[in-house]
Amino acid sequence: MKAILLGTGTSQGVPVIGCKCPVCISTNPKDKRFRTSAFITDGHTNVLIDCGPDLRMQMLRNDIDQLDAIVVTHEHNDHIVGLDEIRPFNFKQKIVMPIYATEKVNQEFLTRFHYAFVKDPYPGAPRARLIEIIDSEAFLIGNLKFIPILADHGGLPVLGFRIGDFCYLTDIKTISHDQLALVKGSRILIIDALRKELHYSHLSLQEALDIISIVQPEQAYLTHISHHMGLTEEVNAELPDNVKLGYDGQVIEF
Repeated sequence: MKAILLGTGTSQGVPVIGCKCPVCISTNPKDKRFRTSAFITDGHTNVLIDCGPDLRMQMLRNDIDQLDAIVVTHEHNDHIVGLDEIRPFNFKQKIVMPIYATEKVNQEFLTRFHYAFVKDPYPGAPRARLIEIIDSEAFLIGNLKFIPILADHGGLPVLGFRIGDFCYLTDIKTISHDQLALVKGSRILIIDALRKELHYSHLSLQEALDIISIVQPEQAYLTHISHHMGLTEEVNAELPDNVKLGYDGQVIEF
């Protein structure tokens, strides 16, 4: 199996519009970040984690032309507002796209994108169907087994996901001991780290490193990174050997 980090940036992306800081004007491609999203495949089934505003360019850049389902971490715009971009998959594959999310997130989809779920849509509308994720109950998409992991994002419930030896935790601030136990044993951990300074709803760099030291994965990659984190090459030089900043387009085998 493999994962592709389609986007590793915060809600504004990097560069930020109008910003002239060293990160935003960097010419290093690893300092350019779409909104956070990931792609999981076993070679037969293709699953997208979150569908943010950069979905179209993420699909084109990574040459993804088949998508079998979407799983959603939470309802913030930078994780769901790209729903309209599923239309080429609807048309090409002749499918109504399955979306796996909690009941709370599903209600947000119905409110914001009601036209994608109506019985008689207008021609050309995106088509999706909602499948509820219940607590920590594992579910299958094809042969891919997803184990939901419950966490908190500044008072907002969010989900992470474990797929085999791979664990994905974006947009988290705290996680309980029992849920962290589900993460332990992962060889690959993708984890939120917004910046070096503390933040009310995201892990700081040190907070992410503290969790990584508990989980002890073979390799950890940081995601949902803001321009305040610093230049990729400089930050990576400061990190432990088994921790690096993730970057857009990164392919991870697991």
